[in-house]
Amino acid sequence: MRLYEHIERYLASKKHAILVTVIASTGSTPRDIGAKMLVGDDGELFGTIGGGRLEHDAYNDAMELMGVDGAKVLHVGMNSSEVASSGMICGGNVDLLLEPVLERYRGLYRRIDSMQQEEKHGLMITCFRDEFSKTFIEDDMSTTGDELPQDITALREYFRAKKPFVTGGMVIEPVQVSSRLYIFGAGHVSQYISKIAVMVDFSVTVIDDREEFANQQRFPEADSILVRSLPDAISELVFTGREYVAIVTRGHQFDAAVLQEVLKKRTKYVGMIGSRRKVGIIFDHMRQSGFGDEAIKAVHAPIGLPINAETPQEIAVSILAELIKTRGEE
Repeated sequence: MRLYEHIERYLASKKHAILVTVIASTGSTPRDIGAKMLVGDDGELFGTIGGGRLEHDAYNDAMELMGVDGAKVLHVGMNSSEVASSGMICGGNVDLLLEPVLERYRGLYRRIDSMQQEEKHGLMITCFRDEFSKTFIEDDMSTTGDELPQDITALREYFRAKKPFVTGGMVIEPVQVSSRLYIFGAGHVSQYISKIAVMVDFSVTVIDDREEFANQQRFPEADSILVRSLPDAISELVFTGREYVAIVTRGHQFDAAVLQEVLKKRTKYVGMIGSRRKVGIIFDHMRQSGFGDEAIKAVHAPIGLPINAETPQEIAVSILAELIKTRGEE
């Protein structure tokens, strides 16, 4: 479930929640500026800002702020002895912004979530020094939330920034679009791919032609599930050149059929499961179907980083490691 889906869930149930954001860090720290964690009044956590004492302190302060209409900056400083005694592997200093999830910003939260899903650009402005306020600015400079006391056109340069920026008591955050992952096949390996992918901020779509496998019970975290003939489903999917595709179907004939259609699309990553022998046979078939060596060599097959993975869980870890590596090279 996405961050703003969790926020919507708390607001819909009239519960309180605190959104924690890293707004400054020096030294060796586990997460960059912009990392977020949601703390619910029921004690539930979603997301991470680095674990250890950092999250422990943030959690305790967040629980004290529940129901309070105001933000707080929490400074967490870790010297070497504290790092060693707490079991953390990172030191340094971190400033965290703890802000209440408020009903008056419900439309703003929904709009950000919608923009992320539509892969559209936007800018989130959170002011916290004097009075707390939030404003979401879209590409056409329309706004949702509070009015800003400045000329918002001056902020246009931040729309395409890759990282948040903090200045003068104001957090400027470009909308972070979730990487879209299409998983073809709904077997055991796919279940673990989906679970881990959502944890590391991929938007997951699972595709299989068997409803008894491709369903909400088996993939509760997936953003969408398509029960379609595997190659036919591709016509219903969006391909912009930024999509990740994992082909892990139940047989090489299905893998080949999916790969043949996917190679006609623009993608960021394509990976296919299978032994080197099976992969070689499918690649020969792709060449006979008219695909060039450049397109075929771009396919990650066998899929995943070589970590001697054997179980479905281990294979899923190796696949997500390769996806994260590819995403980090953007």
